[in-house]
Amino acid sequence: MKSNNKLSYTLLLVLLVSLAACKKNLLDRAPLDSVSTQTFWTSETDVQSALAGVYSRLQQNFLGYERVYLDGLSDNAYLDANTNQPNMLLMTTGGISATLGGALPNMYSTPYRAISTCNFFLDNVDKAPVTEAKKNQYKAEVRFIRALCYFDLVQAYGGVVLYKNYPKTLDEVKIAKSTKEQVYAFIEEDLDFAITNLPDEKYNGRAVRGSAQGMKARVLLTQQKWAAAATLLQTIMSGAAGKFGLSNNYAALFKTAGQANAAVNIEIMFSTQYLAVSNPQRTSPGAAGMDIELGWYSLMQPYKNLVDDYEMTDGKSISESPLYNAATPYANRDPRLDLTIKLPGEVWKNPTTNATWSGSYAPATTFITEKYVDLTRAPFTTATATATDQDYIHLRYADILLMYAEAKNEATGPDASVYAAIDQVRGRTGIAMPPTDQVKYNTKEKLRDYIRHERRIEFALEGQRYNDLKRWNIAHIKLPTLSTPANVPLKFDTKNYVLPFSQGELDNNPNLRQNDGY
Repeated sequence: MKSNNKLSYTLLLVLLVSLAACKKNLLDRAPLDSVSTQTFWTSETDVQSALAGVYSRLQQNFLGYERVYLDGLSDNAYLDANTNQPNMLLMTTGGISATLGGALPNMYSTPYRAISTCNFFLDNVDKAPVTEAKKNQYKAEVRFIRALCYFDLVQAYGGVVLYKNYPKTLDEVKIAKSTKEQVYAFIEEDLDFAITNLPDEKYNGRAVRGSAQGMKARVLLTQQKWAAAATLLQTIMSGAAGKFGLSNNYAALFKTAGQANAAVNIEIMFSTQYLAVSNPQRTSPGAAGMDIELGWYSLMQPYKNLVDDYEMTDGKSISESPLYNAATPYANRDPRLDLTIKLPGEVWKNPTTNATWSGSYAPATTFITEKYVDLTRAPFTTATATATDQDYIHLRYADILLMYAEAKNEATGPDASVYAAIDQVRGRTGIAMPPTDQVKYNTKEKLRDYIRHERRIEFALEGQRYNDLKRWNIAHIKLPTLSTPANVPLKFDTKNYVLPFSQGELDNNPNLRQNDGY
């Protein structure tokens, strides 16, 4: 969120964590000779500068705002071919292979760059004259980020190479991958340290205990450790008062001004941060960022399949509700629909100047992403890119509630606490959807499907759907039922639950074995 305590991301700090050029791809992970350990780790100021460099890694590719594009690998959205992450559209239609460039190698290399930066920090921070308690807090922040990165990797690739320290030689890099179970165990170890040593306070731009607890709950949920996840999530909910809650403005949660408002940002538990004009989302190469990419170029276009999943205001589906009228299909719908998606015939206006914005490219699906697009900057031009600094939200309190509902339902079946958690999200200020129909959704199986529906609606176009479909083991069922606007069927084979390692990584590391089926 925006605050005066926000970490400063400067060129100096980026240079601090810049890569050793002589190592090319294999050591394209973090500094080897870019700073002198003899002259650098001599003060707490040095530690804080290095820490800011670690956080800056979160701005790259899918660790930052481009994470929303993961919805384009799901049944939520179509990715125009002209995306900043090349070949993602090809990945949805059967084009996944070890030789594919663009997004696929970015999904692998970017987390490892951050991990190596984390390891460099952890291997050196003990040299600094900092109190043990303060040092442990800094370590906890870095281990949280390292866990976040390994979690991305294990969800994408299954077992991956585990680097627990910064590699000093090429031989230390060329090692075999660990098992998926070993990677998850290491992630949990990092998060447990973070939970113990991070401050128990409201999120203010740096990881806090709630950030680590929430991320561990997501890790447990992904492994189907239902009871453990439910217990941890209940702990978060019980201690949330004064620190975390639901925003009073769903739309504002994804805009810069809202993220600086205490009544809105109370929901944010961890985010990748940006700051205009010195550190916007993207200005090179070429002006970009969410406003331009989503609100002007229409690079991520929601599918009608997603639009049709939004309920009517009576809580019924469009196939069941008497409120639905095919002549006015978007009237009387869940308010989150219009706050998430620009609908056909809708006119966007700058709320400050009242100027209309109609410069978006015509979407092939007829729908445009609205979530995260800040119309206070419209009309969008390449010059407005320097103002585009919405923070990308990795974890918010609504997820705590819906993860609790899922974990508790899977562990013990429906009960009052499960319905209450779902209904808090549905009934938040400004949304006010009816409570869950407890008669209709009265079994574990029926409620499971409804919770999955609610997750899709609440987190639409935020980049969560892809991993949700995979952890539920239904991606191979859902995706082939859809086609692109060009009538090319989506394809997701069972082997695609893990991605292939890029050929370049296999060439660089002879001990790395390709995933099955590729």
